[in-house]
Amino acid sequence: MKKNVGRKDALVRYIIAVVALVAAWFLPEYRTLLLIVSAAMAITAYVGLCGLYKLFGINTCPLDSKN
Repeated sequence: MKKNVGRKDALVRYIIAVVALVAAWFLPEYRTLLLIVSAAMAITAYVGLCGLYKLFGINTCPLDSKN
Protein backbone atom coordinates (compact mmCIF):
# COMPACT_ATOMS: atom_id res chain seq x y z
CA MET A 1 0.00 0.00 0.00
CA LYS A 2 1.09 3.56 -0.64
CA LYS A 3 2.28 5.52 2.39
CA ASN A 4 0.26 8.59 3.36
CA VAL A 5 2.06 9.75 6.53
CA GLY A 6 4.99 12.12 5.97
CA ARG A 7 8.11 12.55 8.12
CA LYS A 8 6.86 15.58 10.08
CA ASP A 9 3.50 13.92 10.61
CA ALA A 10 5.24 10.75 11.82
CA LEU A 11 7.36 12.76 14.26
CA VAL A 12 4.22 14.39 15.71
CA ARG A 13 2.62 10.95 16.00
CA TYR A 14 5.67 9.58 17.87
CA ILE A 15 5.53 12.54 20.27
CA ILE A 16 1.81 11.98 20.87
CA ALA A 17 2.52 8.28 21.47
CA VAL A 18 5.14 9.05 24.11
CA VAL A 19 2.94 11.66 25.82
CA ALA A 20 -0.01 9.24 25.89
CA LEU A 21 2.24 6.50 27.27
CA VAL A 22 3.48 8.75 30.08
CA ALA A 23 -0.08 9.94 30.77
CA ALA A 24 -1.22 6.32 31.03
CA TRP A 25 1.25 5.84 33.86
CA PHE A 26 -0.17 8.77 35.85
CA LEU A 27 -3.86 8.40 34.96
CA PRO A 28 -4.85 4.81 35.75
CA GLU A 29 -8.55 5.45 35.12
CA TYR A 30 -7.73 6.24 31.46
CA ARG A 31 -4.87 3.76 31.11
CA THR A 32 -6.52 1.44 28.56
CA LEU A 33 -7.63 4.30 26.31
CA LEU A 34 -4.26 6.03 26.48
CA LEU A 35 -2.38 2.81 25.72
CA ILE A 36 -4.58 2.23 22.67
CA VAL A 37 -3.98 5.80 21.48
CA SER A 38 -0.25 5.44 22.09
CA ALA A 39 -0.05 2.15 20.18
CA ALA A 40 -2.13 3.49 17.28
CA MET A 41 0.03 6.61 16.94
CA ALA A 42 3.29 4.66 17.13
CA ILE A 43 2.16 2.00 14.64
CA THR A 44 0.85 4.48 12.07
CA ALA A 45 4.05 6.54 12.40
CA TYR A 46 6.25 3.46 11.95
CA VAL A 47 4.26 1.95 9.07
CA GLY A 48 3.61 5.29 7.38
CA LEU A 49 0.00 4.48 6.66
CA CYS A 50 -3.08 5.90 8.39
CA GLY A 51 -6.50 4.40 7.72
CA LEU A 52 -8.34 7.65 8.50
CA TYR A 53 -6.09 9.57 6.11
CA LYS A 54 -6.87 6.99 3.43
CA LEU A 55 -10.60 7.29 4.13
CA PHE A 56 -10.55 11.09 3.82
CA GLY A 57 -8.00 11.24 0.98
CA ILE A 58 -5.31 13.00 3.03
CA ASN A 59 -1.64 12.51 2.15
CA THR A 60 1.22 14.22 4.01
CA CYS A 61 3.97 12.35 2.14
CA PRO A 62 6.07 14.23 -0.39
CA LEU A 63 4.96 13.91 -4.00
CA ASP A 64 8.07 11.94 -4.98
CA SER A 65 7.32 9.12 -2.51
CA LYS A 66 8.08 5.74 -4.09
CA ASN A 67 6.13 3.66 -1.52
